[in-house]
Amino acid sequence: MFSEADYRFMARALQLARRGLYTTAPNPRVGCIVVRDGKIVGEGWHEKAGAPHAEVNALAAAGARAAGATVYVALEPCAHHGRTPPCAEALIAANVARVVAAMPDPNPLVAGKGLAALKEAGIAAESGVLENEARELNVGFVARMTRGRPWVRMKLAASLDGKTALLNGRSQWITGAAARRDGHAWRARACAVLTGIGTVRDDDPQLTVRAVATPRQPLRVIVDSRLETPPAAKVLAGGGVLVAAAVKDDARMRVLRDQGAEIVVLPNAAGKVELGDLMRELARREINEVHVEAGFKLNGSLLGEGFVDELVIYLAPHLIGDAARGMFHLPQLDDLSGRRGLKIHDLRMVGGDIRVIARPANV
Repeated sequence: MFSEADYRFMARALQLARRGLYTTAPNPRVGCIVVRDGKIVGEGWHEKAGAPHAEVNALAAAGARAAGATVYVALEPCAHHGRTPPCAEALIAANVARVVAAMPDPNPLVAGKGLAALKEAGIAAESGVLENEARELNVGFVARMTRGRPWVRMKLAASLDGKTALLNGRSQWITGAAARRDGHAWRARACAVLTGIGTVRDDDPQLTVRAVATPRQPLRVIVDSRLETPPAAKVLAGGGVLVAAAVKDDARMRVLRDQGAEIVVLPNAAGKVELGDLMRELARREINEVHVEAGFKLNGSLLGEGFVDELVIYLAPHLIGDAARGMFHLPQLDDLSGRRGLKIHDLRMVGGDIRVIARPANV
């Protein structure tokens, strides 16, 4: 169905899409190329929400050479009016001959309508070239569109015996500088960085992206049931912070708001933050990817309730001992049949540490 050239040109479109890794949210990362007579005559990618889409940029670069050309795009062209006009209409107006999309758009406003509009205009339109690669690039956008909550990626730094902090809570630094820089790159691609009040108290982290260049900082989210975040906490500096609480305490809320924080109250029956409601709230705010850097209690709650889609674990070549804190607070098992299955998605060395990327077996 698809030729070697189709795969080669789509690989270039995906390469362009990755240029928007840190900038396109809440929109998907999309690249596009225009090919005529076997040569690329126009390239473009979506840079940020509100800016022209990848197809428009590629068509502008191609100019009149787009007529009769084949267009390769990482995601089905949109067919609705959003911040910008529909890309399907732009492709039709350019009189292209063929459009190849890596994957259909999961957005219900599009969901096949873009390809259908192209076909109705007499343009050959199809999808499915390097679809898995395209889906991985936009895993958060797909998650938000198809299930109404973000993709949750949990980052952990641990010793080889699985310990993330000493018994007194100290954890800086278990892994090396290269692993910490890599962790910042994962922060940078996320729309939000989430932690718990225990980590805020023990480590006083900033949770900003500092080790890699980025044009924007993710939203910082603190799960703080009783509104105990200290007003001098570093995480509050500069604003861009959402505190998820389980109680309404006007005095404490006023203190945090004076520091620039926004507060949402999402209690469950146990007096804790209802994590499912928090995930839906983040999706409502158009958060595609959530990067979790929390303690073993919140880690265990997120994992136990099924909200973790991916684990990024850095294992340092050290042993800390039984008394130190582990990665997750999970119920004790009496039988191995109750263990949680994972799939190894990637395994490599980062500096002197091992990085393991794993996903629950059902993801």
